[in-house]
Amino acid sequence: MIKKNTFGLVVARVLALALIMCLFTTKIFASETVEATLDSGNTAWMTVATVLVLLMSIPGIALFYGGLVRQKNMLSVIMQTMLIVGVVSILWVAIGYTWAFDTSFQESGNPLFCIMGGFDKAFLHGITINTLTDGNIPEITFAMFQCMFALITPALILGAFAERIKFKGYMIFIILWVIIAYFPMAHWVWGGGFLQEMGAIDFAGGTVVHINAGISALIMAIMIGKREDYRAGHPITPHNITLVFLGTSLLWLGWFGFNAGSGLAADGLAANAFLVTHIATATAAVTWMIIDWIFNKKPTTVGACTGAVAGLVAITPAAGSVDLLGAFCIGIITPIICFFMVAVVKAKFKYDDALDAFGVHGVGGIIGSILTGVFATRIITGEMGEQGALYGDWNQLGIQIVATLVSIVYSAVVTFILFKIVNAIVGIRVDKRVEEEGLDIYEHGESAYN
Repeated sequence: MIKKNTFGLVVARVLALALIMCLFTTKIFASETVEATLDSGNTAWMTVATVLVLLMSIPGIALFYGGLVRQKNMLSVIMQTMLIVGVVSILWVAIGYTWAFDTSFQESGNPLFCIMGGFDKAFLHGITINTLTDGNIPEITFAMFQCMFALITPALILGAFAERIKFKGYMIFIILWVIIAYFPMAHWVWGGGFLQEMGAIDFAGGTVVHINAGISALIMAIMIGKREDYRAGHPITPHNITLVFLGTSLLWLGWFGFNAGSGLAADGLAANAFLVTHIATATAAVTWMIIDWIFNKKPTTVGACTGAVAGLVAITPAAGSVDLLGAFCIGIITPIICFFMVAVVKAKFKYDDALDAFGVHGVGGIIGSILTGVFATRIITGEMGEQGALYGDWNQLGIQIVATLVSIVYSAVVTFILFKIVNAIVGIRVDKRVEEEGLDIYEHGESAYN
């Protein structure tokens, strides 16, 4: 009887152990299956976010910049934007994505990883419709989302040298600039490069996009020289302010994809990025309007639109790490400094940044990158996340300053060298007669308004 009971007990224990192992194994496989399963909600949101970011380039930037130039140069801005969308898209899938986000060099211990990710994903090699990435979205979707950032960045630069650049010279410069300036910077900040390893916060492009483009814009504006009829302190009147407003509206709308999409998921972080983006932009638009009213005696449409863009720029690096307090502060501080740069500094130093690409995007990006190190809070970043100087972490502010300086220096040096090369080969600036008559007719054989 004892033996029978003992045998039964052993059997029961074996069965129980087998059941536990079965359940445990099932749980492991279940969790692995969940990790490898596409998240349709995140994928749908990232697809929409990608479309929104494309909206920023065409038609957003094209209309915003096109409205600010004179009628005779409207189409030149549109064509320059269209060129970027076409050429950079091809460059991105060919070499840009693998340069920025491939990890093969890191995995193999190749020291070149400090410069680029590798070559394994050239022309999206090895990426199928079933290949997933962060947020359980298709890697194709992630590659397309990042492609839109590669488009918008060089599009911002064209505002500095509008109305006086050769289309051929512009095309060659942009191709080289994207390869040598944008791709490495994207890798350094987002693809596992040294700035990311250092702990720099750039949620959606303060350094990679706005400082990179803004500093390049300043160097180009200085080196290409002033427009023939430019007079410091006397801005040339925009030909269509309604288009400026429409372009601003599309930029504001598209920026929600730019910032809220950068978390790669439809979650609370995206919701917060959406909130702080809108509030910082609204605050900046009102602040610039008030400054305009005080100093120029009129609240202008162009001023309010410029303020809104400055707010969008500055909140970009901070959208994934600041709360409402940070959004309000960034929205107030940024337009004050940008207004000073546009209204005072530009006039004093007499450089012709035609559409204030540096004064708004460059300066706004610098302010946003640094203030991220002030207002970042663990309320948003999480218990073990980054926090700024306002909350006791002065080290993060130091990191942000270093990342900002690296971006400024690298972009300036690359742009200077590329300008010299392209100008020597094909020339950069149009002839005086072409500039006087307008780029639309001479460069493209068309007129915006017939």
